[in-house]
Amino acid sequence: MYQPVLISSGLVGWQFLQRTYDQQFATFNQSPALKRDTDYFAENIDTVKSAEELVSDRRLLTVALGAFGLEDDINSRFFIEKMLSEGTTAEDSLANRFTDSRYREFSAAFGLGPGEERGASRPGFAGDIVARFQANSFEIATGDQDETLRIALYAERTLPDVVGGTGSEAEKWFSIMGQTPLRNLFETAFGLPKEFGQADIDFQLSAFEDRAQRFFGVSDPAEFEDPEMLERLITSYMAQSQLKENGAGATGAQIALTLLQS
Repeated sequence: MYQPVLISSGLVGWQFLQRTYDQQFATFNQSPALKRDTDYFAENIDTVKSAEELVSDRRLLTVALGAFGLEDDINSRFFIEKMLSEGTTAEDSLANRFTDSRYREFSAAFGLGPGEERGASRPGFAGDIVARFQANSFEIATGDQDETLRIALYAERTLPDVVGGTGSEAEKWFSIMGQTPLRNLFETAFGLPKEFGQADIDFQLSAFEDRAQRFFGVSDPAEFEDPEMLERLITSYMAQSQLKENGAGATGAQIALTLLQS
């Protein structure tokens, strides 16, 4: 399996990865093991008519879950089958009870619940799932070397969709808090301590709004759908991560210089 080339951590590593992403991503997707899985999914997903059939085929389920960043649930077959079979049309369905919106998106995409249109019957469905799986797989491979860069890639790819949909500002903040990678990114960019997640949820919401206003001049998370705002957020995350990692090895002046040069 091709391993992403990372020349450094921190902002320098992030800038290099951005410049070389398209070429590296294309090479990564030609890895034989990855190509076997994605080809198998594209050729066979149309035969799946129920949640039971999907979870019974581990190769299909690997791509299906990986497309939504839920690969850690691969062995939770009963849980996944229940989520898919209940669908998302009922407010109290299992997928709708999670703060993490990825479960709802996963279930809705495959459309195997009551009254839902089966995802595989829609034009372009297999290609869309494969593309998401490929992106997530590249991010995982990057994270094997540098978890900070993985989180940055994940946020760049997914945050615009999380904050750009319908729902109140509070609901969007809660969606961010519900996804561990996005929560990690914001907490680090905002300079919040590890213990912050143990605080009262309303206090967390208020802190996210206050820090966003203080650091970026906005309190509505939808503002981070804008590419420039998103890049500012990721740059702040990378700089703060670098400070934490290097400690005394990197002064505030050095980080500030890197920020100005980015």
